[in-house]
Amino acid sequence: MAKPKSKKKSAARPRAPLAPDVLERIAVALERLAPPSKAAPDLEAADAFIWHPDGRLAPVPHVNRVEMSLLKGVDRVRDMLVENTERFARGLPANNALLWGARGMGKSSLVKASHAAVNAAFARKSERGPLKLVEIHREDIESLPELMAVTRASRYRFIVFCDDLSFDADDTSYKSLKAVLEGGIEGRPENVIFYATSNRRHLLSRDMIENERSTGINPGEAVEEKVSLSDRFGLWLGFHRCSQDEYLAMIDGYVSHYGIKAEADDLHRDALEWSTTRGSRSGRVAWQFIQDLAGRLGVALKD
Repeated sequence: MAKPKSKKKSAARPRAPLAPDVLERIAVALERLAPPSKAAPDLEAADAFIWHPDGRLAPVPHVNRVEMSLLKGVDRVRDMLVENTERFARGLPANNALLWGARGMGKSSLVKASHAAVNAAFARKSERGPLKLVEIHREDIESLPELMAVTRASRYRFIVFCDDLSFDADDTSYKSLKAVLEGGIEGRPENVIFYATSNRRHLLSRDMIENERSTGINPGEAVEEKVSLSDRFGLWLGFHRCSQDEYLAMIDGYVSHYGIKAEADDLHRDALEWSTTRGSRSGRVAWQFIQDLAGRLGVALKD
């Protein structure tokens, strides 16, 4: 019986090279699909910026700040924060700072005033250039590692500032902050310091601490995990409610600074009545009274 003839395998034909115009069209299509590269922030644009979690540093041409001389009743903490900021600006060791305590006593105002004072005194003229103040919002804390990546390669030195920092019961974003402040592989860049303000010393409410104790398998460890966040701040600055004399000194300071004409006795009586209706005495209440007074007298509050 005759064997069937075996079919010879045909050799694969070599493919013709793609035309240059085809390669160019493919490259253009791939470039359209790729995400655009982020432009480097223009740090020359301002001395203060707001961080956005999409990677943008938005410059702030005019910072809403209060003159250092108008901050009354906080002399000790003022001197400590300014000294810490000066050391950092000079390239010396300095601590992250947590400003905690009574509402309206100038915590955030002191951070902004310290930044301005140190820049005016010497930082702007130094080889490193002016300090840059970068505000990060509480809800964007999880993007803090991305901000550190942006600042790490810069020649400037940065104060990263978070106002009214606190955490809710189910919030785990505090772990990003802990890793950046201390404990992470990269850690905090040498040219970055972190300042935060809070009404809470441990950045979480007492109810949250008690809940951790009552529901945790190991209550001590559960509480320690969250309370240890405040331990990452080497400098704790406490702000307490001001006395009547300190409150009136704030009023007098504003009146003198803005050139408001008012009789001292009437001024103090009205200021105390204002604080009574508000139920507290603080720098914020004093400023609100001054705005009301200036409005009634037709005085523009311009620096």
